[in-house]
Amino acid sequence: MEEPRYLADAMLGRLARYLRMLGYDTEYSGEGAAAAIREALARDPRILLTRNGALAAATPGSVRLREVLLDRQLRELAGIRPPLRSEPRFDRCTACNGPLAPEPGPGDDPVGAGPARRAGPGPVWRCRVCGHRYWEGTHTARIRADLRRTLGTGDPR
Repeated sequence: MEEPRYLADAMLGRLARYLRMLGYDTEYSGEGAAAAIREALARDPRILLTRNGALAAATPGSVRLREVLLDRQLRELAGIRPPLRSEPRFDRCTACNGPLAPEPGPGDDPVGAGPARRAGPGPVWRCRVCGHRYWEGTHTARIRADLRRTLGTGDPR
């Protein structure tokens, strides 16, 4: 089964970032114009995620989400397009959707990240497109717990 590829419209920017954390190829259209979104989908076919009823009705295969809050949007999407992963993966950049690659050098600190901002030695990933760096930290543990709780996949610790 082929992995779903998404295009989130301007109303779903935070959802797009979380889907990227989960490893889904998710483009984000900050432009609200329906024509620009349809053109983007014609060039690169994806599943449109939108809260706009008219846009969803005019776009075959799209998913109209009704929820406003992120946790509810994730649950709603999981109910419409199951299965939805619940564990973050380090393979997509949350900023630009580019692919991540492990950065060489065990324990190298990311630029500007001292010991207080980093949970200890471990791998660092870098976006091949924008250069953004990622590493496991306290924020990752919080996100994991939030996703487990939201998507109902076990112990939220």
